[in-house]
Amino acid sequence: MVLLLLVAAVIGYLTAWYYAKSIYTPIITGLEKEKTELNNQILGLMDDISKLNGKVDKLNGEVVKLNSEAVKLNNEAVKIKEKIGKLEEEIAEKDKEIENLKNTTKEN
Repeated sequence: MVLLLLVAAVIGYLTAWYYAKSIYTPIITGLEKEKTELNNQILGLMDDISKLNGKVDKLNGEVVKLNSEAVKLNNEAVKIKEKIGKLEEEIAEKDKEIENLKNTTKEN
């Protein structure tokens, strides 16, 4: 009797195992395919990220270069404004001298 119970238990266990295997094997296979696809997408996205990081570094280098050029141009503009100011002062002095000469010639 115990032997029959043990045989029935083994048969029940094997039946349940084959049933579960038949149901879950396609699900597991589908999940493994999906996992492979997702890993491939991850690799593609990592490549995209590295390319974009390279572009960002290149653009940052260009920004630094343009900023240094802007500083140089700003310095040149300041120098030109100073020259303009000096020239305006000289013109004002020359105008005063001309007015003084006109006044002195009128008096004579």
